[in-house]
Amino acid sequence: MSYAGAADTGPCEGRHASPSNPTGAGKSRTKEPLTETFVFRCTTSEKAQLRAKAEAAGLPAATLLREALGLTEARRRKPIPRVDPALVLAVGRIGGNLNQIARWLNRAMLAGRVDLDALTVARRLLTIERQLAQIVEAARRC
Repeated sequence: MSYAGAADTGPCEGRHASPSNPTGAGKSRTKEPLTETFVFRCTTSEKAQLRAKAEAAGLPAATLLREALGLTEARRRKPIPRVDPALVLAVGRIGGNLNQIARWLNRAMLAGRVDLDALTVARRLLTIERQLAQIVEAARRC
């Protein structure tokens, strides 16, 4: 099923050689340039719905309409997740700090220092990692 609700017309890998189509057999189509326009009237709410569906699918509205009419094959593209840029920056900074601590811990363990401080740091790193995973999971649900 495509994003627009039209039935798929071929394998999801396209017409390239793949495990389900090892020879790559199929009609090789040359892409025809899109030179024509088609204008239609709709209500404000219909236009908003069309734009919302296209945005949710990560596609331009024209591509969504072409898919609905079966004029083009659906592209399987994962939508870009919407994440707060401040969260991404904060997680990146924390990740950099964690890498520095992990390098220190690895050097200490290679040097034979497996004292209480190294174990404490390792335990705290694990705690921080779990907390970060919870923060990222909460952000995904929003």
